[in-house]
Amino acid sequence: MHARAVAASTTALLGTAALLLPLSPARAADDGARPLVIAHRGASAYAPENTLAAVDKAAALGIDWVENDVQRTKDGELVVLHDDGLQRTTDVEEVFPGRAPWKVKDFTLAEIARLDAGSWFDPAYAGARVPTLEQFVNRVERHHQKLLLEIKNPQLYPGIERQTLKVLSNEGWLDRRHVKHRLIVQSFSADSIRTVHELKPAVKTGFLGTPPVADLPSYAAFTDQINPSHGSLSAGYVAAVHTLDGAHGKPLEVFTWTVNDAAAARRVAGFGVDGIITNTPDVVRDAVGG
Repeated sequence: MHARAVAASTTALLGTAALLLPLSPARAADDGARPLVIAHRGASAYAPENTLAAVDKAAALGIDWVENDVQRTKDGELVVLHDDGLQRTTDVEEVFPGRAPWKVKDFTLAEIARLDAGSWFDPAYAGARVPTLEQFVNRVERHHQKLLLEIKNPQLYPGIERQTLKVLSNEGWLDRRHVKHRLIVQSFSADSIRTVHELKPAVKTGFLGTPPVADLPSYAAFTDQINPSHGSLSAGYVAAVHTLDGAHGKPLEVFTWTVNDAAAARRVAGFGVDGIITNTPDVVRDAVGG
Protein backbone atom coordinates (compact mmCIF):
# COMPACT_ATOMS: atom_id res chain seq x y z
CA MET A 1 0.00 0.00 0.00
CA HIS A 2 1.11 3.50 -0.66
CA ALA A 3 0.87 6.22 2.00
CA ARG A 4 -0.99 8.50 -0.32
CA ALA A 5 -4.20 10.39 0.15
CA VAL A 6 -7.14 8.05 -0.28
CA ALA A 7 -10.24 9.45 -1.88
CA ALA A 8 -12.37 8.25 0.99
CA SER A 9 -10.12 9.73 3.66
CA THR A 10 -11.17 11.11 7.00
CA THR A 11 -13.66 13.94 6.70
CA ALA A 12 -15.41 16.34 9.03
CA LEU A 13 -18.40 14.02 8.91
CA LEU A 14 -16.25 11.13 10.12
CA GLY A 15 -14.91 13.15 13.01
CA THR A 16 -18.31 14.39 14.08
CA ALA A 17 -19.97 11.00 13.84
CA ALA A 18 -17.15 9.30 15.71
CA LEU A 19 -17.44 11.79 18.52
CA LEU A 20 -21.15 11.06 18.85
CA LEU A 21 -20.50 7.37 19.43
CA PRO A 22 -20.35 6.06 23.00
CA LEU A 23 -16.70 5.76 23.95
CA SER A 24 -16.82 2.16 25.05
CA PRO A 25 -13.51 0.39 25.67
CA ALA A 26 -11.84 -0.98 22.55
CA ARG A 27 -12.97 -4.46 21.61
CA ALA A 28 -9.47 -5.93 21.55
CA ALA A 29 -8.93 -4.69 25.09
CA ASP A 30 -12.30 -6.09 26.17
CA ASP A 31 -11.72 -9.65 25.02
CA GLY A 32 -7.99 -9.81 25.61
CA ALA A 33 -7.23 -10.45 21.95
CA ARG A 34 -4.02 -9.13 20.50
CA PRO A 35 -4.06 -7.70 16.99
CA LEU A 36 -2.73 -9.86 14.20
CA VAL A 37 0.63 -8.79 12.81
CA ILE A 38 0.87 -8.74 9.01
CA ALA A 39 4.22 -8.49 7.22
CA HIS A 40 3.80 -5.66 4.69
CA ARG A 41 5.07 -6.78 1.27
CA GLY A 42 6.74 -9.52 3.27
CA ALA A 43 9.19 -8.51 5.97
CA SER A 44 10.09 -5.53 3.82
CA ALA A 45 12.31 -3.75 6.33
CA TYR A 46 14.72 -6.68 6.12
CA ALA A 47 14.42 -8.01 2.55
CA PRO A 48 13.38 -6.51 -0.80
CA GLU A 49 9.64 -5.93 -0.78
CA ASN A 50 7.26 -8.33 -2.49
CA THR A 51 10.00 -10.85 -3.26
CA LEU A 52 10.19 -14.48 -2.20
CA ALA A 53 13.06 -13.47 0.07
CA ALA A 54 10.70 -11.15 1.95
CA VAL A 55 8.26 -14.02 2.44
CA ASP A 56 11.10 -16.21 3.70
CA LYS A 57 12.22 -13.51 6.11
CA ALA A 58 8.72 -13.13 7.52
CA ALA A 59 8.60 -16.88 8.05
CA ALA A 60 12.00 -16.82 9.75
CA LEU A 61 10.65 -14.19 12.13
CA GLY A 62 7.67 -16.40 12.93
CA ILE A 63 5.10 -14.15 11.22
CA ASP A 64 1.98 -15.96 10.01
CA TRP A 65 0.45 -13.26 7.79
CA VAL A 66 2.06 -11.78 4.66
CA GLU A 67 0.69 -8.92 2.56
CA ASN A 68 1.43 -8.43 -1.14
CA ASP A 69 0.42 -6.39 -4.21
CA VAL A 70 -0.71 -7.70 -7.59
CA GLN A 71 -0.24 -6.06 -11.01
CA ARG A 72 -0.60 -7.39 -14.59
CA THR A 73 1.96 -7.62 -17.39
CA LYS A 74 1.59 -6.73 -21.06
CA ASP A 75 0.94 -10.38 -21.91
CA GLY A 76 -1.65 -10.79 -19.18
CA GLU A 77 0.30 -12.46 -16.39
CA LEU A 78 -0.06 -11.49 -12.74
CA VAL A 79 3.08 -10.40 -10.90
CA VAL A 80 3.73 -9.27 -7.35
CA LEU A 81 4.90 -5.66 -7.32
CA HIS A 82 3.70 -2.58 -5.48
CA ASP A 83 4.23 0.20 -8.03
CA ASP A 84 2.66 0.33 -11.47
CA GLY A 85 6.17 1.24 -12.64
CA LEU A 86 9.27 -0.95 -12.46
CA GLN A 87 12.03 1.57 -11.91
CA ARG A 88 11.97 1.99 -8.12
CA THR A 89 12.51 -1.66 -7.23
CA THR A 90 14.27 -3.12 -10.29
CA ASP A 91 17.09 -2.32 -12.72
CA VAL A 92 14.67 -1.85 -15.62
CA GLU A 93 16.23 1.45 -16.66
CA GLU A 94 19.56 -0.27 -17.25
CA VAL A 95 18.18 -3.40 -18.88
CA PHE A 96 15.64 -1.58 -21.08
CA PRO A 97 16.96 2.01 -21.35
CA GLY A 98 14.69 3.00 -24.22
CA ARG A 99 11.41 1.88 -22.69
CA ALA A 100 10.37 4.80 -20.46
CA PRO A 101 8.13 5.22 -18.49
CA TRP A 102 8.76 1.56 -17.59
CA LYS A 103 5.21 0.62 -16.63
CA VAL A 104 4.45 -2.98 -15.65
CA LYS A 105 1.63 -3.12 -18.21
CA ASP A 106 4.09 -2.36 -21.03
CA PHE A 107 6.43 -5.30 -20.33
CA THR A 108 5.94 -9.01 -20.87
CA LEU A 109 6.47 -11.53 -18.12
CA ALA A 110 9.63 -12.78 -19.85
CA GLU A 111 11.03 -9.25 -19.89
CA ILE A 112 10.20 -8.65 -16.23
CA ALA A 113 11.80 -11.99 -15.35
CA ARG A 114 15.13 -10.58 -16.56
CA LEU A 115 15.10 -7.78 -14.00
CA ASP A 116 17.03 -7.67 -10.74
CA ALA A 117 14.54 -6.88 -7.97
CA GLY A 118 16.97 -7.17 -5.07
CA SER A 119 20.10 -5.06 -5.61
CA TRP A 120 18.28 -1.77 -5.02
CA PHE A 121 17.64 -2.95 -1.46
CA ASP A 122 20.99 -4.56 -0.67
CA PRO A 123 23.74 -6.19 -2.76
CA ALA A 124 23.17 -9.36 -0.75
CA TYR A 125 19.87 -9.74 -2.62
CA ALA A 126 21.29 -9.27 -6.12
CA GLY A 127 19.45 -11.47 -8.58
CA ALA A 128 16.14 -11.59 -6.72
CA ARG A 129 13.28 -11.58 -9.22
CA VAL A 130 9.80 -10.12 -9.42
CA PRO A 131 7.68 -13.17 -8.58
CA THR A 132 4.54 -14.23 -10.36
CA LEU A 133 1.45 -14.51 -8.21
CA GLU A 134 1.70 -18.30 -8.54
CA GLN A 135 5.27 -18.30 -7.25
CA PHE A 136 4.37 -16.00 -4.39
CA VAL A 137 1.38 -17.97 -3.11
CA ASN A 138 3.32 -21.21 -3.42
CA ARG A 139 6.08 -19.76 -1.24
CA VAL A 140 3.51 -18.59 1.31
CA GLU A 141 2.02 -22.09 1.22
CA ARG A 142 5.44 -23.68 1.75
CA HIS A 143 5.77 -21.76 5.00
CA HIS A 144 2.15 -22.50 6.05
CA GLN A 145 1.51 -18.77 6.17
CA LYS A 146 -1.59 -16.71 5.40
CA LEU A 147 -2.09 -14.11 2.68
CA LEU A 148 -3.50 -10.59 2.63
CA LEU A 149 -3.58 -9.93 -1.11
CA GLU A 150 -3.99 -6.42 -2.47
CA ILE A 151 -5.32 -5.86 -5.98
CA LYS A 152 -3.38 -2.81 -7.16
CA ASN A 153 -4.62 -0.26 -9.68
CA PRO A 154 -7.59 -2.30 -10.92
CA GLN A 155 -8.55 0.56 -13.21
CA LEU A 156 -5.42 -0.25 -15.26
CA TYR A 157 -6.22 -3.94 -15.53
CA PRO A 158 -9.85 -4.67 -16.44
CA GLY A 159 -10.89 -8.09 -15.22
CA ILE A 160 -8.00 -8.49 -12.79
CA GLU A 161 -10.38 -9.55 -10.01
CA ARG A 162 -11.61 -12.62 -11.92
CA GLN A 163 -8.07 -13.42 -13.04
CA THR A 164 -6.69 -13.16 -9.51
CA LEU A 165 -9.37 -15.50 -8.22
CA LYS A 166 -8.60 -17.94 -11.04
CA VAL A 167 -4.92 -18.04 -10.10
CA LEU A 168 -5.80 -18.52 -6.45
CA SER A 169 -8.16 -21.33 -7.40
CA ASN A 170 -5.58 -23.02 -9.63
CA GLU A 171 -3.04 -22.93 -6.80
CA GLY A 172 -5.46 -24.43 -4.27
CA TRP A 173 -6.17 -21.22 -2.36
CA LEU A 174 -9.95 -21.17 -2.77
CA ASP A 175 -10.70 -24.37 -0.92
CA ARG A 176 -12.62 -24.15 2.34
CA ARG A 177 -9.53 -24.22 4.56
CA HIS A 178 -7.77 -21.34 2.80
CA VAL A 179 -10.88 -19.22 2.34
CA LYS A 180 -11.97 -19.62 5.95
CA HIS A 181 -8.63 -19.13 7.68
CA ARG A 182 -5.80 -18.05 5.38
CA LEU A 183 -6.90 -15.55 2.74
CA ILE A 184 -8.12 -11.94 2.58
CA VAL A 185 -8.35 -9.86 -0.62
CA GLN A 186 -8.21 -6.07 -0.27
CA SER A 187 -8.04 -2.98 -2.47
CA PHE A 188 -8.31 0.80 -2.40
CA SER A 189 -11.08 0.37 -4.98
CA ALA A 190 -14.52 -0.27 -3.53
CA ASP A 191 -15.69 -1.42 -6.96
CA SER A 192 -12.89 -3.97 -7.12
CA ILE A 193 -13.69 -5.40 -3.72
CA ARG A 194 -17.39 -5.49 -4.55
CA THR A 195 -16.52 -7.44 -7.70
CA VAL A 196 -14.46 -9.97 -5.72
CA HIS A 197 -17.35 -10.41 -3.31
CA GLU A 198 -19.82 -10.94 -6.15
CA LEU A 199 -17.56 -13.40 -7.98
CA LYS A 200 -16.59 -15.42 -4.93
CA PRO A 201 -18.80 -14.54 -1.95
CA ALA A 202 -16.95 -16.90 0.40
CA VAL A 203 -13.70 -14.90 0.14
CA LYS A 204 -13.04 -12.46 2.96
CA THR A 205 -12.41 -8.92 1.72
CA GLY A 206 -11.07 -5.61 2.98
CA PHE A 207 -11.43 -2.02 1.82
CA LEU A 208 -8.31 0.13 2.11
CA GLY A 209 -9.24 3.59 3.29
CA THR A 210 -11.18 5.54 5.87
CA PRO A 211 -14.77 5.99 4.69
CA PRO A 212 -16.93 8.44 6.63
CA VAL A 213 -18.79 6.76 9.48
CA ALA A 214 -22.11 7.51 7.80
CA ASP A 215 -21.00 5.51 4.75
CA LEU A 216 -19.83 2.43 6.63
CA PRO A 217 -23.14 0.52 6.31
CA SER A 218 -22.87 0.58 2.52
CA TYR A 219 -19.35 -0.90 2.68
CA ALA A 220 -20.49 -3.57 5.12
CA ALA A 221 -22.67 -5.05 2.40
CA PHE A 222 -19.65 -6.31 0.43
CA THR A 223 -16.60 -6.24 2.68
CA ASP A 224 -15.44 -7.69 5.98
CA GLN A 225 -12.77 -5.14 6.87
CA ILE A 226 -12.16 -1.40 6.81
CA ASN A 227 -8.39 -0.92 6.64
CA PRO A 228 -7.25 2.68 7.20
CA SER A 229 -3.81 4.24 7.45
CA HIS A 230 -2.80 4.52 11.09
CA GLY A 231 -2.53 8.31 10.83
CA SER A 232 -6.25 8.56 10.10
CA LEU A 233 -7.29 6.32 12.96
CA SER A 234 -8.98 7.01 16.32
CA ALA A 235 -10.54 4.86 19.01
CA GLY A 236 -13.93 6.29 18.08
CA TYR A 237 -13.55 5.32 14.45
CA VAL A 238 -12.51 1.77 15.29
CA ALA A 239 -15.50 1.49 17.62
CA ALA A 240 -17.79 2.73 14.85
CA VAL A 241 -16.51 0.08 12.46
CA HIS A 242 -16.90 -2.64 15.06
CA THR A 243 -20.58 -1.85 15.63
CA LEU A 244 -21.45 -3.09 12.13
CA ASP A 245 -21.56 -6.62 10.75
CA GLY A 246 -19.73 -7.18 7.49
CA ALA A 247 -20.55 -9.23 4.43
CA HIS A 248 -20.17 -12.54 6.28
CA GLY A 249 -22.33 -11.57 9.23
CA LYS A 250 -19.47 -10.96 11.65
CA PRO A 251 -18.36 -7.60 13.07
CA LEU A 252 -16.34 -5.54 10.63
CA GLU A 253 -12.64 -5.66 11.38
CA VAL A 254 -9.92 -3.03 11.19
CA PHE A 255 -6.43 -3.75 9.86
CA THR A 256 -4.33 -0.57 9.96
CA TRP A 257 -1.18 0.30 7.98
CA THR A 258 1.79 0.94 7.89
CA VAL A 259 2.94 0.86 11.53
CA ASN A 260 6.69 0.44 11.95
CA ASP A 261 7.57 1.46 15.50
CA ALA A 262 6.63 0.19 18.94
CA ALA A 263 4.94 3.37 20.17
CA ALA A 264 2.60 3.56 17.18
CA ALA A 265 1.87 -0.15 17.47
CA ARG A 266 0.86 0.20 21.10
CA ARG A 267 -1.26 3.25 20.26
CA VAL A 268 -3.33 1.52 17.57
CA ALA A 269 -3.57 -1.67 19.61
CA GLY A 270 -5.11 0.48 22.33
CA PHE A 271 -7.73 1.61 19.82
CA GLY A 272 -8.80 -2.02 19.47
CA VAL A 273 -7.63 -2.73 15.91
CA ASP A 274 -7.79 -6.33 14.73
CA GLY A 275 -4.59 -6.29 12.71
CA ILE A 276 -1.45 -4.21 12.19
CA ILE A 277 0.29 -4.16 8.81
CA THR A 278 3.99 -3.42 9.19
CA ASN A 279 7.39 -3.50 7.50
CA THR A 280 8.91 -4.49 10.87
CA PRO A 281 6.67 -7.31 12.06
CA ASP A 282 9.03 -8.43 14.81
CA VAL A 283 9.06 -4.94 16.36
CA VAL A 284 5.28 -4.68 16.27
CA ARG A 285 4.75 -8.19 17.57
CA ASP A 286 7.03 -7.52 20.52
CA ALA A 287 5.30 -4.19 21.21
CA VAL A 288 1.77 -5.60 21.32
CA GLY A 289 2.67 -8.89 22.97
CA GLY A 290 1.59 -11.03 20.04
